Amino acid sequence: MHADRPARFRDVFASGEFRALYVGSVLSWVGDYAARAAVTAMVYEHTGSPAASAAAFAVSFAPWLLGGSLLVAVAERYPYRTVMVWCDLARTAGMAVLAVVGAALGLPTLFALLLLCALFAPPFDAARSATMPQILGRDRYVGGVSLTLATAPPAQVIGYVGGAAISAIEPRLALALNAVTFILSALLVRFGVQWRAPALRPERRSGLLRETGDGFRLVFTNPARRALVLLVFAASLFAVVPEGLGAVWADHRADGLGRAWAQGMIMGAVPAGMVLGALAAGRLLRPSWRRHAVRPLALATPLVLVPTILDPPIVVAAALALASGFAVGALLPVANGEFVLTLPSAYRARAFGVVSAGLQVLQGAAVLTAGALAQREDLPLVVGLWSLGGVVLTAALLAAWPSPATFAETQARAADGADEAADAGAARPEPAVRSEPAARLDQSPRLEPSA
Repeated sequence: MHADRPARFRDVFASGEFRALYVGSVLSWVGDYAARAAVTAMVYEHTGSPAASAAAFAVSFAPWLLGGSLLVAVAERYPYRTVMVWCDLARTAGMAVLAVVGAALGLPTLFALLLLCALFAPPFDAARSATMPQILGRDRYVGGVSLTLATAPPAQVIGYVGGAAISAIEPRLALALNAVTFILSALLVRFGVQWRAPALRPERRSGLLRETGDGFRLVFTNPARRALVLLVFAASLFAVVPEGLGAVWADHRADGLGRAWAQGMIMGAVPAGMVLGALAAGRLLRPSWRRHAVRPLALATPLVLVPTILDPPIVVAAALALASGFAVGALLPVANGEFVLTLPSAYRARAFGVVSAGLQVLQGAAVLTAGALAQREDLPLVVGLWSLGGVVLTAALLAAWPSPATFAETQARAADGADEAADAGAARPEPAVRSEPAARLDQSPRLEPSA
């Protein structure tokens, strides 16, 4: 592979481990989104309450607010493959129970079981994120992340549409489908992904609360990591707003398209843009350009939404939302690739858990805040001013951007495992043995599955 040529998707799919992880993830996504559509329909059918139906949907986001980072710390104590398999099996069991008994459980018990199933998502997601660089190495990692990000929105649409269609017949069938997708994912991961020793060795453990805190300290006390994460957090505050408030925008003006079409156009523009941006980043950006692309992409995410302040036609507003989605869709895999290079291998799952939790909380808060402001002013004005504030915020973050030498030093220390104690505040000295070569990103992984 040419040193400065982006990895082709065929190069990424050449890894049997990635194929197993990718297919398992896609199956789980489709089943999970189908189940969300089914659960909301089932709850609304039995209660007639929009609030109860919305609460059933929101349960899936609750684990990140209720100790998701602690669950990720638990996951790092065990082999990532084992964590993913057991999480899939646990969710299989939970969905199977829901498919059999359904709403007969009663609303509190139903919500409790949904929450229990959702609690296994953070450790699974973090283990998968931490496994990806081990599987793909430095050259193919951004391509793998791009493919994953580009696949998620279509999987979401397929799951929602399929779940809604199945729910019209029998919601519990969609729950049974979700159980089947989880068991298939478990089988693919178990037999398609290599076993690797736990990232957090027993001699490095210091208690779950402290290990959870280490993950936050690792991310936010290092200038290079902190700069990347804050930039991604800032971008997430703005691209999500048109998508989250599409119904309000369509009510404001539909321009003869009809409210449903206008809402669909606005809500679908951001994920469609993200797919295009992720594919472009993985396929077109040369490795030598990626770090330089992070800052303009982050600035473009809110900047392209500023013209909404003029209340443009709905088609133009959707095009601006598409452009914002494209920018953030290209930003995420590139920033992800830079971020993982700065992480010691024993902290990858916790670091990804911290970022995932922050993204979930911030995106929800952004939509709620913009929605509250739209109670007083027209939504285009709110989105335009909100995005203008995003330009100022992003510019401030870029003004404090670390030097290339800071990034180079952080990446070098992470490759050697030398900054685990210093950055995460661990009390024990680092053992003399270096991190496993298979976990490093400056070489191709040695472990490949037998075809």
